[in-house]
Formats: sequence, structure tokens, C-alpha cells
Amino acid sequence: RPRILNLVSFSLEPGDGLAVMGNSASGKSSLARLLVGAWKPDIGDYRLDGATPDQWPADLLGRHIGYLPQSVELIPGSIADNIARFDAEIDKEQLFTAARIAGVHDMILSMPEGYSTRVGDVEHALSGGQVQRLGLARALYGDPKILILDEPNAHLDAAGDEALRSLISIMRSRGSTVVVMTHRPSVLNSVNKVLVLHKGQVAHFGEKDAFLKNNVRPVEGPRRHAG
Repeated sequence: RPRILNLVSFSLEPGDGLAVMGNSASGKSSLARLLVGAWKPDIGDYRLDGATPDQWPADLLGRHIGYLPQSVELIPGSIADNIARFDAEIDKEQLFTAARIAGVHDMILSMPEGYSTRVGDVEHALSGGQVQRLGLARALYGDPKILILDEPNAHLDAAGDEALRSLISIMRSRGSTVVVMTHRPSVLNSVNKVLVLHKGQVAHFGEKDAFLKNNVRPVEGPRRHAG
């Protein structure tokens, strides 16, 4: 079968923010799954501090990676449980920090039982935007050093979009490497590098300023939930 991604090569440093852009089916979501370790490359490798993911203890590596997929699902349980990834010993300070950076702390407090409010089932349905922002908080829990966001603003309103840009800037200032798969150019305000994928290959990679100066623009196709 044809390769979804082919000859894709780039490197990032702590504090870098990368916007991954391109048409639908260009390989953005596939790249996101590779970066978080959900998929393994058929050829080549992906290294963190020089080591491949399988050279790290799984439980240790997982705590350093935050991931927001395109389709966010909440598991039946409390908001606190969902943000803390059902950690048996929830660190409340990290819980509140993640919620504040994601801009959902006040929203959670306005709910009937605050952080104890049950979510993830039909009886306690939330809007798409609320689920997306709780998913952002979950990705931030534990102060991950690598943050991968796949179309994070797909369901966000203007306020949520602004909170997203602030979130990216905050996490970068804390030393996290942030990778954002997106169709929306508004994310460019919060990153310093841009990667454009075209049919699974790198059409452009480099500093954001050079990208904008050269007017290199990805061709944007119809909005679909396909990477």
C-alpha cells in the first residue's frame, strides 16, 4: 500500500511551537499518532532526547506526553477523573493548573458539582466545545514536556480559540515542545516553526517568519476529520 508518510524528517527543541498544516488526507493526524507513540513507523524512527519510545519505560514516557486527538471522548466519571486520566492519586495542584491554562476552571466551577460533576454519558452530555476544552485540560495534566494537539480548535468559539493561543504560548514558556495540527492560520500567532505536508511528504519546514515572508501557503481543501 502507498505510504501515508514518506521521507518526513525534522527536529524540534524544548520550547519550540510547530504548526503542521496541509490539505485533508495529507498525513497530519498520522504524524500526530506517530509522535505520541500510538503508531510505530514501518521505516525510520522517532527519538526523544536521542532514545526511541520503546527505550523508555511506558509509564514514565506517558506522563511526559500530552495528546489531544481530533475526536475527544470523555470516560464515564467525574471531570476531575477525566482531566487527571483516572490517576489513582490525583494531584489537585496539577489538576487546577491544567484547567486554568486550558481556560476551563471557571466553567467547571459553574457546573452543579464542580470538579466532581459526572460526565461521559448521555445523562450528562456536554457541548462539543466543552468536551474539546476538557480534552485540552486532560492533555495538559502533569505538565507534559511534549504536547501534541490534533485540530484543537475544531469546535472552539472565538473565546476558546484565544484560550488555545494563550495555552500554546504558556506551555512553550514552561519549556514544553508543542506541535499543533491545524487548518486555521490563527495558530501561527503562537508558534515559531511551520511544517507543511503534501501527500504525506514535507513541502516546507522552517521558521515561521520565513514561511510568512515567502508567502508559502498550504492549499486548504474541505474541512474533514481525516489526517
